Amino acid sequence: MIEIAVNNLAAATGARTVTGEADQVCRGCVIDSRQVEEGTIFVAFPGENVDGNDFASRAVQSGAGAVVMTREPEAELVSLAQDKGCAILLTDDPEEFLLRLAHTYRLELGCLVVGITGSIGKTTTKDVLAAVLAKRYRVWATKGNFNNLIGMPLTVLSAPADTEVLVLEMGMNHFHEIERLSQSANPNLAIVSKIGTSHIGILGSRENIARAKAEIVQGMCAAGDFLPLLVLGGEDDFTPFIRDTFAQPAGIDVMLAGVSDDDEVRARDVRVDDEGRPVFTLDFGQGETIDTMLAIPGVQSVPNAVKAAAVAYRLGVTPEQIDAAFRGLTITGHRQEIKRAKSGARVIDDSYNASAESMAAGLDLLCSLSCTGSRMAILGEMGEMGDEAPRMHELVGAYAAAKKLDMLACVGGELAQLMADAARMMGMDEDRIQVFSDYQQVLDRMGGALEKHDVALVKGSRFVELDRFVEGVC
Repeated sequence: MIEIAVNNLAAATGARTVTGEADQVCRGCVIDSRQVEEGTIFVAFPGENVDGNDFASRAVQSGAGAVVMTREPEAELVSLAQDKGCAILLTDDPEEFLLRLAHTYRLELGCLVVGITGSIGKTTTKDVLAAVLAKRYRVWATKGNFNNLIGMPLTVLSAPADTEVLVLEMGMNHFHEIERLSQSANPNLAIVSKIGTSHIGILGSRENIARAKAEIVQGMCAAGDFLPLLVLGGEDDFTPFIRDTFAQPAGIDVMLAGVSDDDEVRARDVRVDDEGRPVFTLDFGQGETIDTMLAIPGVQSVPNAVKAAAVAYRLGVTPEQIDAAFRGLTITGHRQEIKRAKSGARVIDDSYNASAESMAAGLDLLCSLSCTGSRMAILGEMGEMGDEAPRMHELVGAYAAAKKLDMLACVGGELAQLMADAARMMGMDEDRIQVFSDYQQVLDRMGGALEKHDVALVKGSRFVELDRFVEGVC
């Protein structure tokens, strides 16, 4: 983790020192005063309900090496900090403070950095890449969903000093956020997983989403003789746009990887086994191929796993090491995890989040698994769709109807009803469609209906809380 003297901390971030010894060394950085340890930098974030500045005193008492505030400290706090040997700094923008500090530490580490963004599949791609690179390198990667303007720099700042490769997930809600993340992390390599419809309600179109994701090239840089590389998928319709408009003008080399015939590194002959795990041949484009398998379910993971393999192969990981990593994969929770319900039914827990594309992928996985009982989909509403929300929910409902499910449960309000209506309009029997207002109603009505040989997909945006339905039945 970062170790930095107070004077260098101020110089790196532009913060003003109120009190503190210039040569005092601080270690680590947190934004939660409960996580403060001896010498930690505590950064206070003001909020609508909770103001981190109010916990500055607690951080000082807990042994913080420095407290970074957004308001002038009271004399009593300054006196306490002086007694405890804690520095106090002031900043107008705690986000920018973290980004600048992370940039400083990233340069100090001198390691390779891989940035990952995209509408869907970011976390799976990150998990796969970290596992594959770990076969050769000391890797530090984003934990959970720490991928925003606060989480990503905290990931960097927590990296061990001997890290050889940083794998950083970069998410966004608005324009310029990925640009700021990229300029902080300076990735040497980057992956754009897919341009989909997530955040279309905020950004307005898929082209704007592509523009926002392409901001990752803004901070990319070479590592010695190693030129920066952006990995895109030949199957993605926005790949030429990103390559021609953003990557190539910035001097970024582009490699195509995925499942398209145009991809330099590609998967072919993709099929699934009885547990829904993809089996395929991976062609590295230089005469080397391997027959491999992903230990995570669903063919939708294959293009992103291939992108991860392409990066790893470029960095010297062997095909045999990639194969071994693929076969031993685990992924971040609530993303297409197959669990067992108390009744013995299989439950595909994909409740972390949802977009139209990932809903379709989840339904594909549901229908690829062997099933001697009922095949059910419990689908919650999707957020951040804006004016596109009605159409997107209708598309999901129509797609679900085409899958010939035994039961479709739509969870939420008006949009859930639209999803159900579309399924009905596309020919799904009325008695196979149900609409529920929230997860508790689904749990009360369907929780006990899952039988031993059934398979159920559970998917929706986080606000629908379908993860709590999964917890209730498993």
